[in-house]
Amino acid sequence: MAQRKKKAADARKESLKSVYFAKLNDVPTSPRKMRLLADVIRGMEAYRALSALKFSPKDASIRLEKLLRSAIANWEQKNERKAEGGELYVSEIFVDGAGMLKRLRTAPQGRGYRIRKRSNHVTLYVDTIKKEDSNDNQKVAENGTKD
Repeated sequence: MAQRKKKAADARKESLKSVYFAKLNDVPTSPRKMRLLADVIRGMEAYRALSALKFSPKDASIRLEKLLRSAIANWEQKNERKAEGGELYVSEIFVDGAGMLKRLRTAPQGRGYRIRKRSNHVTLYVDTIKKEDSNDNQKVAENGTKD
């Protein structure tokens, strides 16, 4: 049984070598607020997403911009070259809830109201735009339907 688990773990590690991602754990922002920004940049070209985050008025955009820069740097490190404009895109991004700090706020008549300070985990994947995919997307934009 140990051999089977070792083979599965090795296969998982090998598949992760071609994946370029960055994780941000225990961000002290509610997941709901972070998902608003995650939905904006999902599927967007990486440098375009950076500029969208830079000019976003939301507080979570600063952390998400830093995370995207980290994912791009991870891609550059694994490929041993600089990323060119229009080459990378945000393939996946998801926001999961993390631990909650629970506090009590005093309330009238000896009661206490519960305060939940939420936090989240963000995982962001970047990938290269394939030439065939970009040609198909251009055809769809021109014709309105895919051939």
